[in-house]
Amino acid sequence: MEHTPTIRAELDRFLQQEGLSFSQFGHIADMNRGAVSAIVTGNKPLSIKQLDRITEAMGLPEGHFYDLFIENYIIDHPPNMRRIEPFLFRCAELDKLDAIRRVVGTIMDNLLYSPKLFDIAETLLAQGQLEAALILYEGVAEGERYQHSERLAVCQYRIFTIQVGEDQSRNLEAATLLEPFVERLDEMEQLDALKDLANVYRSLRKWDKVEEVARKMRAKAEIQYSMKHQQQSRMCDESSKKLSRPLFVYIAYADLLCSGSCEAKGDYHQALQYTYAYASLDWVLEKDEDTQHWMGLFQNWAEGNTYVYKLLSGDISVLNDYVQYIIASSVKVDKEMIVKLLNVMFAANQYKLNVNDIIKRFETFIASSVQQPSTDIYTKQVIPEQYARLGYELAYYYLHQGSYEDGFKYLMYSLENFHTLNNETYYLNCVGMFEHFRTHAIPETKEKYSKFIEKVWLDNVKKNGIANHCS
Repeated sequence: MEHTPTIRAELDRFLQQEGLSFSQFGHIADMNRGAVSAIVTGNKPLSIKQLDRITEAMGLPEGHFYDLFIENYIIDHPPNMRRIEPFLFRCAELDKLDAIRRVVGTIMDNLLYSPKLFDIAETLLAQGQLEAALILYEGVAEGERYQHSERLAVCQYRIFTIQVGEDQSRNLEAATLLEPFVERLDEMEQLDALKDLANVYRSLRKWDKVEEVARKMRAKAEIQYSMKHQQQSRMCDESSKKLSRPLFVYIAYADLLCSGSCEAKGDYHQALQYTYAYASLDWVLEKDEDTQHWMGLFQNWAEGNTYVYKLLSGDISVLNDYVQYIIASSVKVDKEMIVKLLNVMFAANQYKLNVNDIIKRFETFIASSVQQPSTDIYTKQVIPEQYARLGYELAYYYLHQGSYEDGFKYLMYSLENFHTLNNETYYLNCVGMFEHFRTHAIPETKEKYSKFIEKVWLDNVKKNGIANHCS
């Protein structure tokens, strides 16, 4: 029978090979003689701090003995969170994710450890250790899958926020998994969860889901807002501090989301009604600086969207006013510039307008596709999808004008980005547009396109395990 090696035995062998006494090694490792002796003789459990010092003193890489530590001091001993907690934080620092998985898998048979693992996950999340936190949240969620607990719901929400990224198919799966747990969250946290869900569905252009989630958010926010001002209780004020935005924002934002849904469905009249609703905020009672900031944003969005819905309805007379609005507001809300230019291109392509002068005015912004790091689900999802759609609309505009060089440049940009986003509908639209205008592409563009399509095919073969019979 093969015996599992021990850290104690490894250290003892090293001391004998190097001819070091306990005192001499203790000096190298910054440990006293008694501690080294107790570790070697097995009379004292090892802390992770001591293990790191021993590893460094033996000239080994950081984390070298972590697998043995799990075997010797976690699997072979009753779980001790005073030993496990610092070990998990250290594993997160060194990106030893497999070690974290082993620990979680070992101790989560006992739900008594669930609260502590959850607290560790929350700390790791706050520190930006997302992958490590995700493993803990998933472990807690799996362990508590049959519990009707708020902690399980919070885990599912945290998993959702960590997993949302560029792959829209994965995002849809994450949103679908979260929805059943939203009602179990704290009443205030439900509002942020619904906001985040709506933004993901918005990026996926699932407008019926956007409206459904937005209406839920609005109804819940109205109840909380009414309670806050009827009771004027300190408890309500403290609860409101959990929110990422002032409470009234969730009511107004629901109307903004519904207006966007109506726009996507071509119902510009109803979109205007929702816009007038979130523009009229005289019912908001707060007067603090944060409230004034958000009210200003909604007023700005309402002004712009009023132009947009009139423009898309066919009222071309507002185009110049809308452009002046874009120019006036671009300094303050740069990340919203993309959707404003997208609206111009929608109208141009729908009504066959010549907007060359407008494109030239904003060519510096259009040429720059470098985005700031994403900090929330809106900027992770909605903004990248809008960049890709702007590329698509510009490609459509230029190709139908006969400006083939610019058209194919934007079409390839859009094609590559919709593939990254895993947006199959728009990806296929890009392929269709390329094939329609293929005869106007120069050889270099055709070669770039062919290589990209082949790469997508080979990646798909590899991802899905489909046999590749190419020689």
